[in-house]
Amino acid sequence: WNFECVGDDIAWMKIGPDGQLRAINPEAGFFGVAPGTSDESNYYAMRSLETNSIFTNCAITPDLDVWWEGMTKEPPAEAIDWTGKHWTPDCGRKAAHPNARFTAPAKQCPVIDPNWESPEGVPISAILFGGRRAKAQPLVLQASSWDHGVFLGASVCSEMTAAAAGTVGQLRHDPFAMLPFCGYNMGDYFAHWSKMGEKIEESKQPKFFYVNWFRKSPEGEWLWPGFGDNSRVIAWICDRCDGKGDAVPTPLGFVPTKDALDLTNLQIKPEVMEQLLKVDPAEWADTIADLKQYFTIFGDRLPPVISEQMSLLEKRLAESGPTFSWQ
Repeated sequence: WNFECVGDDIAWMKIGPDGQLRAINPEAGFFGVAPGTSDESNYYAMRSLETNSIFTNCAITPDLDVWWEGMTKEPPAEAIDWTGKHWTPDCGRKAAHPNARFTAPAKQCPVIDPNWESPEGVPISAILFGGRRAKAQPLVLQASSWDHGVFLGASVCSEMTAAAAGTVGQLRHDPFAMLPFCGYNMGDYFAHWSKMGEKIEESKQPKFFYVNWFRKSPEGEWLWPGFGDNSRVIAWICDRCDGKGDAVPTPLGFVPTKDALDLTNLQIKPEVMEQLLKVDPAEWADTIADLKQYFTIFGDRLPPVISEQMSLLEKRLAESGPTFSWQ
């Protein structure tokens, strides 16, 4: 496998002369949250910002380098924190603001795609959505059609993790991960996605997937290791785009079969994989009710495709068995 980066944030997509959906990165650089970024969590981001980069609200070490929580296993003995005050590890304050940022030219990324600035764009084979869900949502699933994929994008939501009373576990909706950035009615945005599918020949349409790296056990432990091991899921997605990769249908979409994911050298028990990929209709009752309530805010601007896909999902869940386990 050879992975190359086109961008870290925005994709502008259009249909090329060949009928293939293509995308460009309109940004010149990377802009990311610094705390938690390290060689272990994001190696190539760290290599990209080694020089010629801008940092905001980070700590400054005695040798005039930057530092933030999670960058190194051991913190510096002292620093100037993001407010300009002297800081030590035992002072009780964060050295960097939780939303401290870095920005670096994309061309400094060691794995930047040679064609990242090509005006023709790069071809899009798959579109991935994702949410943070402790239960209900499987590790990965594939949509059965373009319209189903649009519904998945419109349904993107994550469980709140804030400690404020009454919010933990509640769903925060962020359709297409675009809510803060969409400058017009999101109902019209859904309709635009649906119409785009009508303009692309079915054989050239990208496939839609929904990933959830954050499923937990009943005891509250992470079930999937995440980070680099997410490439195992990406490999299955690539196989599905190539007409390979076994899958089993569930009411939510297609999920990998027992042997479809390469788990070589990964110490994970079969019962954990079963938990990661199972679909339990009983766990979806609250989510369905929440989604239906959320979609009402769009009123008559909600395109029919969303209502139709919601009805189909409810029907599939009602007609299915209690679980779809790892096959």
